[in-house]
Amino acid sequence: MIDRIWTRHAGRAAICTGIIGAAIYLIMITVTLAHIKAVSGHMPFDMRPLGYSPQDATALLEGLGVQGRQYYLHRQIPLDTVYPALLAATLLFAMRWFGTRIANDRFVRVGIILSVGAALCDYVENLGVVAMILSWPTLSDALVDASSAASISKSVLTTAAFICLMLIGGLWAWRGSSNRLSRPIPHQNG
Repeated sequence: MIDRIWTRHAGRAAICTGIIGAAIYLIMITVTLAHIKAVSGHMPFDMRPLGYSPQDATALLEGLGVQGRQYYLHRQIPLDTVYPALLAATLLFAMRWFGTRIANDRFVRVGIILSVGAALCDYVENLGVVAMILSWPTLSDALVDASSAASISKSVLTTAAFICLMLIGGLWAWRGSSNRLSRPIPHQNG
């Protein structure tokens, strides 16, 4: 009974956080990050899954100018403060939802760790971006390297969490179909 209630609530929570997270992601991609790219002529930090060098960071921050850097701080960063938690929550709830049909929940535990790790790396990346903007024009290579490493880690962990979710969803679907196939077909008297 408790599993059934948890499953229903986890499913609803995954859908709700997923819709809100997708809306914020859409706003970031089509509005704030698109504006940052248009103003600077460079790809924003958030859209560099393979990281960036100190030269890349300098070019982006210089290209943004004073107003662009303030836009990054006051428009993009607030959205990107909410988004990682929503993405992690969506993945956690979805994994928990699908994981109820799986006998071994190892994939669920691993997926949860990956999801939380991705969110934490996203927050470290955001802190690095804020520190780079606030310290501009003095830009420490160590700060850029740490922020870039967080960006790469975020990308790797997010990808791994989505792969884990697909595996859990596949196992959930397979388990559900195998239960339907193993049920006896009712006899009809005719």
